[in-house]
Amino acid sequence: MSEHDSQSALITWWSYAHKRYGLPEFALFAVPNGGARHIAVAAKLKAEGVRKGIFDLCLTAPHNGFNSLWIEMKHGRNKLTPEQADFKAFIEGQGGMCAVCWDWQSARKEIEDYLGDCKNG
Repeated sequence: MSEHDSQSALITWWSYAHKRYGLPEFALFAVPNGGARHIAVAAKLKAEGVRKGIFDLCLTAPHNGFNSLWIEMKHGRNKLTPEQADFKAFIEGQGGMCAVCWDWQSARKEIEDYLGDCKNG
């Protein structure tokens, strides 16, 4: 399963699961910073604030003393880039939680563990 397929499967799961947690579907969203783009498009996105190293997904739901959960999806033997490691350290220093996941099931477990007892049904 590619990184895209894993992330898409997670979002499909979330489209049903968010109701159990009493959260709107948009509480988990993608940050489209990666990917190959035409140089003109890349320049426009950079001018608009796209930054290297930002994780793929953000769950904006404070819980258990954390203000958010950020998930970086990886594939194969990929590791965090130096920019991603810096981003992770920053987010954790600001009270957020970060997870690096190589498949959608582990990302789902991170969300379930993060949200834990806030399930509504």
